[in-house]
Amino acid sequence: MAVLREKIHFFHTNDLHSHFTYWKRSQYFIEATRKMLAEQGETSFLVDLGDHLDRSNLYTEATLGQGNIKMLNDAHYDVVTLGNNEGITLAHDELYHLYDDAQFEVVIGNLFSAQQNNPQWMKPYTILTTQYGTKIAVLAATAPFEVFYKELGWEVTTPRAEIIKWAYALKNEVDMIICLSHLGITEDELLAQECPIIDVIFGSHTHHVFENGRIENGVLLTGGGKFGQFTGHLELEFNHVTKKLEEKSDHLYENALLPEASDETEWLLDIQQQAKQMLEQPVFYAAKFYNKEWFHRSQLSDLFAECMYEYTNADCVMFNAGIFVESLKKGYVSKYDIHKILPHPINVCVVHITGAELKEIFVQSENKDWPRLELKGLGFRGVIFGKMLNYGITMNHERELFINGVPVKAEQEYRLATLDLFTFGFFFPSFKYAKKEYFLPQFLRDIFIEYCVKEFA
Repeated sequence: MAVLREKIHFFHTNDLHSHFTYWKRSQYFIEATRKMLAEQGETSFLVDLGDHLDRSNLYTEATLGQGNIKMLNDAHYDVVTLGNNEGITLAHDELYHLYDDAQFEVVIGNLFSAQQNNPQWMKPYTILTTQYGTKIAVLAATAPFEVFYKELGWEVTTPRAEIIKWAYALKNEVDMIICLSHLGITEDELLAQECPIIDVIFGSHTHHVFENGRIENGVLLTGGGKFGQFTGHLELEFNHVTKKLEEKSDHLYENALLPEASDETEWLLDIQQQAKQMLEQPVFYAAKFYNKEWFHRSQLSDLFAECMYEYTNADCVMFNAGIFVESLKKGYVSKYDIHKILPHPINVCVVHITGAELKEIFVQSENKDWPRLELKGLGFRGVIFGKMLNYGITMNHERELFINGVPVKAEQEYRLATLDLFTFGFFFPSFKYAKKEYFLPQFLRDIFIEYCVKEFA
């Protein structure tokens, strides 16, 4: 039956970061609403904008993201794209095969394997067709963490250029163009300015919230927060006579206020129990208890510093005490235990800096406001930042700097082992431009386990 005006719906999720508390109720709400719309003769689609997985979650860690893919399959998603947590927290082969069993389309226009042909599931675009024949091109791109992708065997290209290229290539083949963006609000705004033939940009990555969307240069932008706070619902109205999209609007539903799913609590407990069973095999035996402290050195920080020295062969080591969420117990220790201590998707990095720069960094690290800082993002998954701990670096009363008792020479280059979160420029701006060595794909917990297995053998 021909229609003059067609209503089309998109339900969208983003930046879940494996926060599954409201997952079931959100999906029950979407499923029920899509069923009702179908009965009314209206087409709907379901999309995710990336960072669905986060390896700070035990279930995601235990399944290396495959559990997340099963959830997306079970919820009948139509299209998803990758966030940086899918892209740079898995080894090359783990990401290459992450979506092998996906029952949905995976669209990503600016990521390419540097080691072999792209996996079959990876597509630069897809075209969705409604029951009345309306064609919608779906483009997508992810944030270009170039150094990390390169280390992991991937090439990431300029996202806006790729999206604009495909938008103009497809514009005469489709009735509408939408973009799944894991780029952040600033990039979304620029994309809207540069490519107004895109009708809707679904936004994520910067966790911004647009309760009813926002128009930028005629393009509708969305933003659905983070951690499963919201479920988004986009409504489009397409005129089949004029062949134009005449109306577009977006609305966010707060998931905490949705009716609780009947099996919600049981399901959450079940996936946690599955994760624990998969991770609780003992990997080493600790002959004593290693305490953690957040405001000074501890037995655990001393042990971790030794691990960092051995792993990197650096001249000195610096990290924040808040990375240790729990202490290391005496007795048999499993991957489950270590994950609870170090849940962060953080990698080790060696920064090459001069003695003069190292002195400046050391002084900055003594900032008295940092220890109680409730840090969010940058890969940190702890409670508070904690004191910055320097190993091998000391300063005397005359403000002379020493590395392992030897005076530091201002022009000499030194290798400082630290955490990748400090290289993004937020705490130490000079790190952003320094020569760096990233140690990927191992997280802090991975290198710590390897060290302890040898140390306590």
